[in-house]
Amino acid sequence: MGMPIEVEIVGDNVEQALDDVFAYLTAVDERFSTYKEESEISRINRKEIAAEAMSDEMKEVFALADTTKKETQGYFDMRRPDGSIDPSGIVKGWAIHNAAELIRNAGHEHFFVNAGGDIAMSGKNEKGSDWSVGIRNPFNGEEIVKAVYPKGEGVATSGSYVRGAHIYNPLAPEDTLSEVVSITVIGPNVLEADRFATAAFAMGKSGITFIENVPGLEGYMIDKNAVATFTSGFAAYTR
Repeated sequence: MGMPIEVEIVGDNVEQALDDVFAYLTAVDERFSTYKEESEISRINRKEIAAEAMSDEMKEVFALADTTKKETQGYFDMRRPDGSIDPSGIVKGWAIHNAAELIRNAGHEHFFVNAGGDIAMSGKNEKGSDWSVGIRNPFNGEEIVKAVYPKGEGVATSGSYVRGAHIYNPLAPEDTLSEVVSITVIGPNVLEADRFATAAFAMGKSGITFIENVPGLEGYMIDKNAVATFTSGFAAYTR
C-alpha cells in the first residue's frame, strides 16, 4: 500500500490473527496496486480483464466507489484525468475495515489498526484506557495538534503534506488544491471515514461544511495558513 501498517492486538494468542491480517493486506496490495504491472487493477487498465470477469473484491470496490461518487456530487472519482482507474482513494479504508473484522472474528475485542492515518480500533489499549489518535501538525511532523478519542469509531486523514499532491478535484482537475493541507474525519467505521475524507479534501475549504452536513461524521480541517476549522460535534471526541 506504499506505507507502513501498524497492528496492535491486546490479549493472548494474537500471533495467528496478526499473520492473517498481514496476509490479507498483502493480497489486497497485490490485487489493487497500480504500481504492480500484474495486479488486477493494472490489467483492467490495460483492458486485459473485462468488467464481467473482475474478481468479487474488485466488483465490491467499484460499487463502493460508484456510490461514493453519487453521495459526494462527483468529488470522489476513481477515474483519473488520463482515463485510468485508481482505487487508492477508497481501497485502503475498505481493506483496513475488513482487516478489523478479521481480528474481531478471530475473537479479539481490543485492537488498533493504522495504515497511513486510516485507523480502525476496538475496546481498550494494553493499559485499559481508551485508544487515542493524534492529529499531526502538517507543518511540523513531530507535533500533535489535537488528540481525539474515537470510542471505537473509524478515523481517516487526507492531505498533501506526506505524499504530496496525490488527490485531485474531479470536477476541476486543474485545481491545485492548495487551500487545505489536511482534513481528518471520524465516522462510524474507517471505511466511511476514509471515503468521505478523500472527497472532502478534493472540495477544498468547503469540504468541512460537507462533512458537517453528513449524518454520523465529524471533521477537523487545517488550511494553508495553519488555521483549524472543525465540525460542531467534533469536540465530543476530545478531552
